[in-house]
Parts: sequence; structure tokens; C-alpha cells
Amino acid sequence: MMNLRTPTTPFRPGRLVRSRVAQTALTMLPPRDTSLHVDEQPMLFDAGLDHTGLDPSRPVRLLGYYNRHRRPGASRGLVLVLHGWEGCSHSKTTVRLGQRLVDEGYDILRLNLRDHGPGLHADPHQLNKGLFLGTLIEEVAAATQHIALLAGDDPFYITGASMGGNFALRLARWHSERSPIHNLRKVVTICPALHPGRATDALDAHPATRRYYRQRWLRSLRAKQQLFPDIYQFDALEEVSTCRGMTQWLVEEHRWEAALFTRVDDYFRAYSVLGADLANLTVPTTLITAADDPVVPVVDFYALAPHPLLDIQVHPHGGHCGFIDAPPLRFLMPEMILAELASA
Repeated sequence: MMNLRTPTTPFRPGRLVRSRVAQTALTMLPPRDTSLHVDEQPMLFDAGLDHTGLDPSRPVRLLGYYNRHRRPGASRGLVLVLHGWEGCSHSKTTVRLGQRLVDEGYDILRLNLRDHGPGLHADPHQLNKGLFLGTLIEEVAAATQHIALLAGDDPFYITGASMGGNFALRLARWHSERSPIHNLRKVVTICPALHPGRATDALDAHPATRRYYRQRWLRSLRAKQQLFPDIYQFDALEEVSTCRGMTQWLVEEHRWEAALFTRVDDYFRAYSVLGADLANLTVPTTLITAADDPVVPVVDFYALAPHPLLDIQVHPHGGHCGFIDAPPLRFLMPEMILAELASA
């Protein structure tokens, strides 16, 4: 049976940072003492066929950044790190986690999803004509197969937060049902968006999160339109006030040519992880979340079907991908992930 539980040592931060608002907002603080940029290696991955149908003549290209471990001795394995929606390989939480992983002896590959990236070595919006879709698991799985081979004989792990956690869980399912991923030992997710529709409604319900995600998404869509004006015209979205409304407009206006969805809820369900969707797992998979997450409703975790390889940990506090304590200020999400990797 699945182990859905309150952890033995539940996360209970100090009162100053205990609220879900504080937990979520503090993730925006820049990481201190990070040096990943010193030796990171950009890598462009062939991610297979373009399932948006807009550029069938060439493969999808996804950009990632590789770092070797910093601890003396052999590598403890390679960790694929997947960012959240409108984040990237160089987002604050991604860099903070990556730094701890290399310091503790792991090699890492921070992969950018389509239309996401820091813009350091390539314009992420120019790499592929088609728009980012949450449903595009095929290209992420294709890139992951290449990335796993970089581990050689060492263990390979996948971790992701929020939308990255959603993709990580679907990669675990891909490994179990479609095509095994080389040396995959464990998948660890933080606050994964199990039901993207409900997550979208939750972020729309709070002015701060709605504004943050809407502005970042609009910026991405404007960049896409500027590069491909013959394909995209998103001016009407400037007047749409919510992320659900923007998604609904894109689906109903058929701007996602190959998605073939006529209803926004059908699109959201197509990349949800619900009920028995993880019933065929063959790799240990851990979900860590907070009961007070303002973006990912905790109810969806209790609805997952039991499985002996599925471990779900529900902490009373932590907000959305926070798990931050103070005083002194400590970011404990990387420590949670390290503990899970060490137990694999």
C-alpha cells in the first residue's frame, strides 16, 4: 500500500515565517554563495518529433545546463532537475537546489522546458516554433533518455517542483509503462501540480500569484509573437485577467494547432496526475507537499490510488515549494530532497 503520511518529523517553521504567504514569497529571495555558473556546461538536446505539428521537419530542441559534483571522490549519481511553470534552469529555487546537490556529491542537469530558459546561450522562444504545452511529455521523455546516458553506470534520479514535479511524475509513469529510463533509481517531487486546472484556479484566486504568473506568461507569449508573427497573434490576451481565462482563450481559439482540445478542462486533464494514474509504477517515487500550499490543493494527494512504491508526505506547513525556517533563515527543501536521494 501507498504510504500517505504526516512525516515523522513534520516541518514546523518559526512563527515569523509560518504562514503560507511567507513560505511562498520567501522562495523569491536570491540564493547566497552560489557558484554553479562558474563551471556549468550548456547542452542542447534532441528531443524528438515536434508534437505541436508546427515544425515537423526538425526535432524539438531543449537546452539544459550540466554541472559536475564538487565533493572529493566518485559521483553519487546524476540528478535531472525540472523547474516550475515560467521558471527555468536559473530560477532561484532551481539554483539553490542545484548548488546543494553538487556540494553533496551529485552531478546535475537543469533542463529547460520548451519556451523556458534564462536566455544566456540561446533565445528559448526561438528554439522551437510551437508553444509550450503541459501535455508535451514526449519531448521531455526523449531529452531525459539522452540525459540519463550521461550518468554512465552511476544512478540516475529525477526531481522537480510544482509543474516540474508534474513532469517528473509523468516521467516515472513513462519509465514504467512506455520506455525504461537508463539507471533510473528514484523520482522525488516537491508540491507537484497534480491537477493543473485546480492549481490554475488556486493561483488565480490570489491577486499576487495571479499577477505574477499572468505577467510572466504574457511576456513569454509576446516574445513568441514577435519571433513568429505569421503564426501567433496574442494581442487579445492582454485584456484577459486570469490564467484560466488565457488558457481557455488559447484552447477555444485553436491557437494550439495540434492539441486538439475543444474544452479547457479537457486540456488540463490531459496532463493531470490523478486517481490511478500512477498505478503501474516500477520506480520508487516520493511526493512531498504542504497542507497549506496556496497553489496546489492538498486534496488531490489524498485521492491518489495506493501503490507500494509511492510515498506521499504531507507537512502541515511549507506553502508552495517553500519549506523555509527562520531565524536564522534556512532553506530546507534541498535537504528534504537530499534525504530522499540518500535513501534510494
